[in-house]
Formats: sequence, structure tokens, C-alpha cells
Amino acid sequence: MKRVLTYGTFDLLHFGHIEILRRAKARGDYLVVAVSTDEFNAIKGKKAYHDYETRKKMLEAVRYVDLVIPENDWKQKRDDVKRYNIDEVIMGSDWEGNENFECLRDLCEVTYLPRTAGISTTKIKKDLGLADPKKTKSTASDKQGEAIASPSASRGRHFLRFATFFKSLF
Repeated sequence: MKRVLTYGTFDLLHFGHIEILRRAKARGDYLVVAVSTDEFNAIKGKKAYHDYETRKKMLEAVRYVDLVIPENDWKQKRDDVKRYNIDEVIMGSDWEGNENFECLRDLCEVTYLPRTAGISTTKIKKDLGLADPKKTKSTASDKQGEAIASPSASRGRHFLRFATFFKSLF
């Protein structure tokens, strides 16, 4: 049995999150998702809209996810790989080269998957006026999506994709 692990905050669960979970699960038989706790997000300077318990419950409801664990700090990753017998850690391509994941290569395979173009929690918060403009940084996938369509068209397109995909989860 191949065991796969991914990490994230998974706030404002959206189509991009579902896609990385689907693609991660397709690479193995058992998917473990480590969700950043509220305390760890504070250390990283992030504030999630939903608290940890809510984000955990949302992820547990997604059919691709077999186990949700807390991510409490940067250093726990090696222990997680050993504790859960992980064969592969999968992250979005925006993490490629990050030492917090590269240091796991002696324990397991580390793979970076391309982000879903045009969607991110940062973009959603920005589009809804929930983001602090001083703390908001656009990702390459956000910029690609902005070049394709206006914000309202982009939201509508992503909502329809997500709604269709979401129905298939349950």
C-alpha cells in the first residue's frame, strides 16, 4: 500500500484544494492530510477564516482523504513521514525547492504538482474584499487566471467547476 502525505491550511476549501487532493490520492492508496493548526498559522503570520476543527471536518468529508492530522510546526514533517509510513510527500509547485520538504528526500519521494490555474485562497479573499492588501501576494496561478477573465467571470467559472466537482465527492 502506497501512502501519500500533503500539508496545507486548506482555508476556504476550493476547487484548487480538491484538485491537489484528488491528484495526490491518485498517486497512492492512502492519503494523509496535515492541516495547519491555528497556532501554527499564527507563527507563519497567517489568519484562517475557518478554525482548525472546522477545516479538519471539511477535509474529513472529502472522499479522497483517508486521515487528517494537525500540522503544529515546520519540524514535525520528518516525524510524520516515519510515524505514518509515508512513501511520497506531495505539495503544490509553489513549494518547490523549499527546505522544509527537500529535507525529506532521504525518507520518501517528494513531488511538486502544478497549482490549479486561476484559483487560490488568497485570490478568493482578494476578490471578496477579505484580504489585507498589504499582506496579499498574488501567485502565478492567480495572475494566469486574471489574464484569462474578469474577476466576476473568473469567480463564476470557478464556482461552476467547483459545484460540478463537489457533487461528485459525496
